Order: sequence, then C-alpha cells, then structure tokens
Amino acid sequence: MGSLNGFSEKSTKLLFDILSHAEPSVAGPRLGRLSLPRRKDVLTPDFFAVGSRGVVPHITPDVISAHTQFGGVHMALEDFIERATTGKPPVMNAPGTSPLNTFACLPSELFTLLAPRRTPAVASPNGNSNTAISTFTSTGFQVVSNKAYVSYIESIRPDIAVAFADVPHGTQPGTKRIAKMGDRTQEWLSQLLKEKVPDQAVFAPVLPIEYLDQAEYLNTVADDLADELSGLAFYDSNVLPEIPATTLVSRLPRLSLDEPTSPRQIIRQISLGMDIFTIPFIGFATDAGIALSFRFPRPLPDEIFPDNNGILPLGIDMWPASHATSVIPLATSCACYTCTYHHRAYLQHLLSAKEMLGWVLLQVHNHHILSEFFSAIRESIKKGTFEKDCDDFAKHYEPELPEKSGQGPRVRGYHYKSEGPFEAKKNKPAWGNLGGDSEEVIDPVPNEAADELEQKRFAEKMVT
Repeated sequence: MGSLNGFSEKSTKLLFDILSHAEPSVAGPRLGRLSLPRRKDVLTPDFFAVGSRGVVPHITPDVISAHTQFGGVHMALEDFIERATTGKPPVMNAPGTSPLNTFACLPSELFTLLAPRRTPAVASPNGNSNTAISTFTSTGFQVVSNKAYVSYIESIRPDIAVAFADVPHGTQPGTKRIAKMGDRTQEWLSQLLKEKVPDQAVFAPVLPIEYLDQAEYLNTVADDLADELSGLAFYDSNVLPEIPATTLVSRLPRLSLDEPTSPRQIIRQISLGMDIFTIPFIGFATDAGIALSFRFPRPLPDEIFPDNNGILPLGIDMWPASHATSVIPLATSCACYTCTYHHRAYLQHLLSAKEMLGWVLLQVHNHHILSEFFSAIRESIKKGTFEKDCDDFAKHYEPELPEKSGQGPRVRGYHYKSEGPFEAKKNKPAWGNLGGDSEEVIDPVPNEAADELEQKRFAEKMVT
C-alpha cells in the first residue's frame, strides 16, 4: 500500500507531532508538524490565511499557489449560509471528497479550517441560546443551531472544524452569562463529537473567560474527550498557561482565534506555546495601503539609519505622494513577487488610481512578510535563541502598526454592523463635482442664474 506524508492512502486522520519543546511541564515555545493525507505538512508555529466568503481577499487561487507559503485558510460558516427562501446554500452541493476545498477552488495542498464565525466577528444584537448561536450573514443576522452546524460539517467536510462556542463577541459577559458559557459549549462539543463522521478533525474551543470559570468544562475536555479531539481553539491566549501540561490535551495543536493586532502579540502567544494563528491584521494592513516591513529577529543593517535611532515602523504607508517617484522595493531585500518586479512608485500610483491590482500586490507582499516572519521564528526556536531574539525585535520595531492615512477598497456590508441612524458612510465617494471636494454634493436649482451657479462652482472662471 502506498503512502503520503507517512500515512496510508486510506488514512484520513489529522496528526500533530511536537518536534521540540524545551520543558514539556511548563508553557513555552515549541516546534510542531501538522499532517493530513493529500495536504502539505504545516510546520508550526505558522499561520492560516483569513478567508472571506470562501476566498482570501484580493488574491486568486492561482496567485495563492504561485506566490504564497501559508498552509491553510480559515473560513466561516456564516459566509456561506445567507438566508434563502428555497433550497440549500450552494456550498452544500459542492462535489468531491473535500467539498469545501472544491467550492473555494483552493489549491489541493492547503488545509481548510471551518469555524462558525469569521474573525473578527461582528457583534450580534441577539444572544446565543441553549441550542443555537447568532451569526451575521450577507443578508443579516441568522440563528444557526448546533444540530445544523453538525450537518454542515458532515456535508462540506472541512479538514478542521472548530466546535460551537458560547462567545459574546464584542461584549463583556456578566456573571450569569459566564456561568452558562462552559455548560453550553460542552454540550455542543459533545454533540458534535458524537455525530461527526469518522476521522473528522474537531478543535475544542477554549472560552475567553478566566480559567476557573470554565474549569469544569476544560476538565471534561481533558479527562473524557481528549481522545476524540484533534486540537484546541483559543479565543483568549491568556488561558493557555493555565492548561495542565501533564494532560493529553497538552499534546494537541493549539489554534489562536485571539486576533493578535501586532507582531509583538504573535511573539507573546508563541512564547506561551501557541502553534497555529489566524491574523486579521494582514488584511487590515493591505486594505489600509500599508506594506508590512518587519523581519525577525532584527532589521538588516542597511535598514537602520541614524535619524530613526534604530526604531523602525512595522509597515510603510504607501499613500503619501513621497513614494510617487521612488523606485525601491516595498521592503529592503524582500524576495516576494511584488518587490521583485515592482516598486513603490507603481504601488502608489495603483492606490491613487483605485486600481485593485494595488491591493493584490500588497496582499501578496504582506503574506510573504508573515511567512518569512514565522520561518525565522521557527529557526530561532530550533537554535534556542528565541528569548534573546524576541528582545532584539522589541528594541528595533515600534509596538503597533502605523495608522491608516488613505481610503482602502470598498468595504462590504456583511463585514460591518450598522450601529444606528446618522452613521457616516463606510465608502466615501472617490470622485466629486468638477472643481469641488469629493465629499461635497451640490444640487442646482431649476432656472438658477449663471452667476449663482458660478458661485456654487458649477462653472469656474478662466484665469489668464
């Protein structure tokens, strides 16, 4: 019988091997390998790209194959189940042994990770119930039961499924709510494990509350369910050090849904023993026109100049006109497709002209920077210099990404919840009246005199 990645051809089980760990009894960085037949092994720590409605924003599957190195894509069920009057969502009709991968047209070597909600999730006005959670689809909020979620998983067969979690996105739970969260999540997880198809990889959620508040649930996971689980999904990385290192669950891969907002937060979570990440700030930076420029553990010598005192930004804002004549790459010595074949002036032109190719090239570059970042971290852990290298990184880079200065691509309504009347428009008009401000709207009055129209700048005097 043939084999692939050490598996028999008939095996479909997800495996995770811990390749190195300084002290298994304490929290700390570790190296691992996530393996599944017909998928490319993922060496950890590493990240999965954040998907939106089945795609990685701005880049197509062929671009993913040719110019990215991430090992998988995070997708949300709520992206596929828009309210319909008849029939099933189209994703339910996808063919093949990996329907979700087929539906999204992803390269076959990539892992698919399915979670109930996207990251970051839009807060719902309606709370979860004992049997269902509230999701935000492209047509509004919709209640999805755990039973329905189990059936979706069975039909679309993601490589990894994150179980339902009673998480109050965007709000702080009260005392009564906290008391329910563990019980609900445990019941939903048990139902999924009982009804799932054989070898379906399931990650148990770890809730964003204190360890003691969910201790009973986590003890059940460790004592009774660990043999049936393939991993843990953390909504709060601060709970990770509290997980007993002596239990079977300490050998499981750990997925961060904690939404780190900067490389420093990623480094901190790795130092606690996190393995796989979803990193929304990659997409935020791309949409903002920011080219990530950091490297681990320190910048190259030619990137440090006396005028910056050795402190460098984590990214470069590509909107300022100062880039309009710059023919250097987005990041020094970056080997990505964008930096190899294009320069800052071209990117600045594309953004100014609202050409979507600008965001495509930025997305390729930013994912490459993160892949190189994680590769360097793995090498640092392997050499035993991770702690020192983390200190070097903190000395050379600013703690947070730069602020957005330009207008990104058009935002989609299903990513944002309306907060009430008199909200500013999410998409400002790119063009306005001739000679006027882009945001100013001038309505002419019928039969208005030419002089009055001229005062409203419908006409402009020629200056000679």
